[in-house]
Amino acid sequence: MKLAYRYFGGEGKEPLVILHGLLGSSRNWTNIGKALAERYEVFALDLRNHGDSPHAPEMDFDTLARDVVGFFDEQGIQRAHLMGHSLGGKVAMHLAVTFFRRVDSLIVVDIAPKDYPPYHADDFDAMNALDLTTLANRKQADEFLTARVPDFGQRQFLLTNLKREKDGSLRWGINLNVLTGSLGTMRLNSLMEQDRFSGPTLFVLGEHSHFVRQEDHDQIREHFPRAIIKTIADSGHNPHIDQPKALLATLEDFSKVDWGCEI
Repeated sequence: MKLAYRYFGGEGKEPLVILHGLLGSSRNWTNIGKALAERYEVFALDLRNHGDSPHAPEMDFDTLARDVVGFFDEQGIQRAHLMGHSLGGKVAMHLAVTFFRRVDSLIVVDIAPKDYPPYHADDFDAMNALDLTTLANRKQADEFLTARVPDFGQRQFLLTNLKREKDGSLRWGINLNVLTGSLGTMRLNSLMEQDRFSGPTLFVLGEHSHFVRQEDHDQIREHFPRAIIKTIADSGHNPHIDQPKALLATLEDFSKVDWGCEI
């Protein structure tokens, strides 16, 4: 599958590939991507069934990882630094343990290698209940979602997935049916018990997020024995939005680690 992507510059530098989270897209990483282009050649991808990438019924971690490796091949990238947030972090972890020769370093943002209980259920219920044929504009969609998704910021995030057709009608840019049907799969651990990646690894956590807990740290280091785990203060599940400067500083520090030394 040929994935859509945003290119943020840095030609000639070491490549960095960024993977967004569930219901997100490459656009969520625009500011961070532009800033990181001072050090890397930066590509932010749209995973299948998201953003401007093609829709397809398959939505498992091996398929998603192979999509990204296919992007590497299309771009002539032999090895890259890889950063993934949430669902993108699960895909990045799977890619790193499966195609470890293609990964120079791994950065996982606010997700752990474990199974998760249901989340995003209310968001998906609300989006599936929205009758797009009755809508004239995004404001009407926002009004409908308000009772079901009371958090303003989360509603605006969901509404970034609405696209207007040439005839003026609205449609979901995401493949809502497939994503809804794949929620059970996407909540699972993307790794097997024996999976390991021994390359440079950074886990970035949000202080106020519940996606990665203290008791998950041992499991992280079991799969990623050289992992550095850093917490971003005053951040939730989206450090790239909540605290972008702090995230960039953490990534800068990670890039300077001497991996020939003990951590």
